[in-house]
Amino acid sequence: MRFFFLASFFGLLHVFSSDVFAFVDDSTKTVIRKTSDFTITGDGKSKSWEKTEWIKIPVLESAGDSSSTLVKLLYSDTGLYFLFQCQDQKLTATIEKDFGALFNEDVVEVFLWPDPSVPIYFEYELSPLNYELPLLIPNINGRLNGWLPAFYERKQRTQHATTIQGGTRKSLASVTGWTAEFFIPYRLLSPLVSASPKSGDHWRGNLYRIDYDKVYTTWTWSKVSVYPNRKASFHEYQKFGTWIFE
Repeated sequence: MRFFFLASFFGLLHVFSSDVFAFVDDSTKTVIRKTSDFTITGDGKSKSWEKTEWIKIPVLESAGDSSSTLVKLLYSDTGLYFLFQCQDQKLTATIEKDFGALFNEDVVEVFLWPDPSVPIYFEYELSPLNYELPLLIPNINGRLNGWLPAFYERKQRTQHATTIQGGTRKSLASVTGWTAEFFIPYRLLSPLVSASPKSGDHWRGNLYRIDYDKVYTTWTWSKVSVYPNRKASFHEYQKFGTWIFE
């Protein structure tokens, strides 16, 4: 397995993820359009993104924050592309290194579960400051851990970039929003994925955002359980939605 154990102090048992864009709202399944590979720039301006529509991610937990979160997805012969557009007021992000506990600050997250026959899935987090956390998660009856990738280089590495609207990419900066764009190669998902998906294939997955500005707010594409006295868990993989490859 190409992942190292993530030290326990990261707390991987963490529990939780004006609208000017056109979007579709489907919280159970969506079709992922196919594209040729393109360059990640962090602003989503590649023509390739015109192949698909925005998905609006609804708020899951909030004390009043209704900021918009929109996402686009594409796939190619080499990997998956994601584009998040997040309305925001403040970049509550102080971690300035990869593989940190990004989930304790503003972050977007993607969960990939290519093979539902095994309780193992991939989690990817990206902060507005453009720091990442890629993890392989074995989740056995709610007992889970996180593994960092080994030999994380070249064609196995992700590509990622962020841009900021209404401010600067700086910790605690006042802003109006931020964009996260990233590419996850299938090689990084080995051994969960042995080949690129074919037309008609189905994967399970979910999309999340967490924001810590004034109140703790989460967004999720496929809804997970909400509890009165504790935060929702993003790791309810049985509730992941379905992605259908075009």
